[in-house]
Amino acid sequence: MSAKQKLKHELDALAIASLYFGVWLSVLIVLKKLVLAEYEIQFHGFAVAVMGTLILAKVVLILEHVPFGVWVRSWPVMVDVLLLTALYGLGVLVVLILEKAFDARHQAGGFLPALKKIFQHPEMPHVLANSICLSAALLGYNTFSVLRRHLGEGGLFRLFSKPPEEPPVVKRAGTHAI
Repeated sequence: MSAKQKLKHELDALAIASLYFGVWLSVLIVLKKLVLAEYEIQFHGFAVAVMGTLILAKVVLILEHVPFGVWVRSWPVMVDVLLLTALYGLGVLVVLILEKAFDARHQAGGFLPALKKIFQHPEMPHVLANSICLSAALLGYNTFSVLRRHLGEGGLFRLFSKPPEEPPVVKRAGTHAI
């Protein structure tokens, strides 16, 4: 594979992952706007969400090349998906907590005191809500990644773009057609 083909492949993967996480973060933003509108609070986080989408997509694509589960091949794929999702979700939570500590460092007198007080931060419920929603997005992404690998190049698109097949008719034992 030439360098140009590798670059095209990486850009395509980044575009697909960004689109996927962009949809998830857009839903999260809409939900936040709706909840905060009830309390007449304005939410202006669209630019941050766009940057977060691109960063999350690139980090996930990089982590796909790290062989986390290579030492245990006897586990079902479901265990790998759940462990990767838990690992990625924990990473998201840690990054969001560090971001809030960094934002609060001036009020707390430094980064370490802010990190110690982070769980009393007024935005901590939002951090937890974001982590939960992004973990659900990561679960879906990891599941689709497994399906994509199993079905081969373009297999997932073919699966979802064709009409559904009719289920086979199953006769029950002891029943006769009249």
